[in-house]
Amino acid sequence: GKKSRSEWEKYLKNPQGLGLSSHLDGLREENAKLKYRLNVLKRSLQEERSQCSKTMMNINQRLQEIFGEAIREACPDLENPPLAVTPNQQAKFGDYQCNSAMAMAQMMKSKGLKVNPRQIAENIQQNIPDNELIEKTEIAGPGFINVHLKRSFVSKLLTNLLLNGVQPPPLESKKKVVVDFSSPNIAKEMHVGHLRSTIIGDSMCRLFEFLGYDVLRLNHVGDWGTQFGMLIAHLQDKFPNYLTVSPPIGDLQAFYKESKKRFDEEEDFKKRAYQCVVKLQSKDPAFIKGWNLICDVSRNEFQKVYNCLDIQIIERGESFYQEKMTAVVKEFEAKGLVEMDEGRKIVFAPGQQIPLTVVKSDGGYTYDTSDLAALRHRLFDEKADIIIYVTDSGQGTHFQVVFAAAQMIGWYDPNVTRVEHAGFGVVLGEDKKKFKTRSGDTVRLMDLLDEGLKRSMDKLKEKDRDKVLSTEDLTKAQRSVAFGCIKYADLSHNRINDYVFSFDKMLDDRGNTAAYLLYAFTRIRSIARLANIDEAALRKAAETTEVLLEHDKEWKLGKCLLRFPEILQKILDDLLLHTLCDYLYELATTFTEFYDSCYCIEKDRQTGEVVKVNMWRMLLCDATAAIMAKGFDILGINPVSRM
Repeated sequence: GKKSRSEWEKYLKNPQGLGLSSHLDGLREENAKLKYRLNVLKRSLQEERSQCSKTMMNINQRLQEIFGEAIREACPDLENPPLAVTPNQQAKFGDYQCNSAMAMAQMMKSKGLKVNPRQIAENIQQNIPDNELIEKTEIAGPGFINVHLKRSFVSKLLTNLLLNGVQPPPLESKKKVVVDFSSPNIAKEMHVGHLRSTIIGDSMCRLFEFLGYDVLRLNHVGDWGTQFGMLIAHLQDKFPNYLTVSPPIGDLQAFYKESKKRFDEEEDFKKRAYQCVVKLQSKDPAFIKGWNLICDVSRNEFQKVYNCLDIQIIERGESFYQEKMTAVVKEFEAKGLVEMDEGRKIVFAPGQQIPLTVVKSDGGYTYDTSDLAALRHRLFDEKADIIIYVTDSGQGTHFQVVFAAAQMIGWYDPNVTRVEHAGFGVVLGEDKKKFKTRSGDTVRLMDLLDEGLKRSMDKLKEKDRDKVLSTEDLTKAQRSVAFGCIKYADLSHNRINDYVFSFDKMLDDRGNTAAYLLYAFTRIRSIARLANIDEAALRKAAETTEVLLEHDKEWKLGKCLLRFPEILQKILDDLLLHTLCDYLYELATTFTEFYDSCYCIEKDRQTGEVVKVNMWRMLLCDATAAIMAKGFDILGINPVSRM
């Protein structure tokens, strides 16, 4: 029948009678239950966070999670909103700062929405979820959100650090990492370029190892190629009985130069050298033995450098991949990716100007072929998730092309597997020219390290350390300072830039040097010793004493200590180790400010006896030493207890 107007209105408001509204009520109730459960889960997750804190919390990351949630709630329609949280440069504005609002306003503007960034910041601020670490937030300027941390929370994190030691942040999955570094050439001197690769590569490995990854350290030595033909031919002439009597090749450099001279000047010798290469490649036992003898002499030389610098590395040279290269070329041919070019077999990778030469016109293989074979082996046999090549920046283009070819043939997906060339600049002398001896030769690394030992002993004697230290302690300090300074000088510069090698600068105990940090560390370590407080007393204090952070210098130091995990995370992302050096220097100077403003120990003016010890400040000293020690460990620096 016909409906009156008022009935129609009723009907339109509720078309299916009461069915729909009860359905809606049901959904609302269900939603409320889910919300309640979500909040319970969130709370228990937070409690778990504060409980399971054997590992160090990355405060920055935790703040990013909190702000990420607030931003999603505040602007649910914005896709991939920018998330920027950084430590505050000026203490008066708070401890951290979220500056997402300005970038979000820009994003909205590009979509034709005009919104004031301050309005966005207020919206984010209102949506910050309950959390364990923020005391309060304030909006400043155009839309910065300043964050003040809860002192009690920071204090709790410091107690955890003292009780559990410096533990790495939790790992989502244990990844396999291959680092290819050092990689000198057999029968040639290791030079300062290899020194940089060795120091930087070792430190990267130490970082990955500390964070809990499974690390394979590989020395991709140049132990194969045509130069072995001339070396073996010369060996046969100079030491004809080399198969039975080990040849006394004292100076492999001189031996190399002699054979090169003959190769360039004597036609017969040159022919024989080529025949030797063929014999070596066909695995003739007498030639393999000669090759091994030459490699061993070189290995012993390299090992001296590795022993000084405390480097662990597995040798896996180019020779290891000889058998694997043929298969790689076949694989590229089978996929139709190989072109002929004047008798050479070349591969063009997408987006790359230069092709790879996989087979030379004489049928021989090249660096390109062996690097492809090595990359394939590391991906498929070693099953690496992360592969890092630490060589000078000059090889950057070469690796770019190799990686592009590997992606083209489908060996790995860069979104899943991280394959990266970590390049570094050249080493310059103090005259800003290439680092050479006075006579223009390359500097022998062992001579350089010996010079470092001599200089560091002079430095220790200048400070009269030889009068107070036992001979054994003095030698330990000498090695610690010499090799620590050489490593730190290299690591404290951005590796991408060229680097000026200067003993005077690196042994200066003022400024950002290992000499300064090692002295600072020894001083911090001695504070407890002077107050007659032993490990057990510190341990008991850590269990029972709250670390108070009332003085602004205590607060500054406490926060600085807890930035350690976020520093490591940053280096994991960009592989720039100077960030860690900058941090350690900042920590040492922040500690000095604290120590100068806050008494840790009060002594009697007359007798010099300790009258009063401030235990929570002693704990701050202890935490500083613990973080510094771990930082040194990652940099491969070995501090000594007495200096």
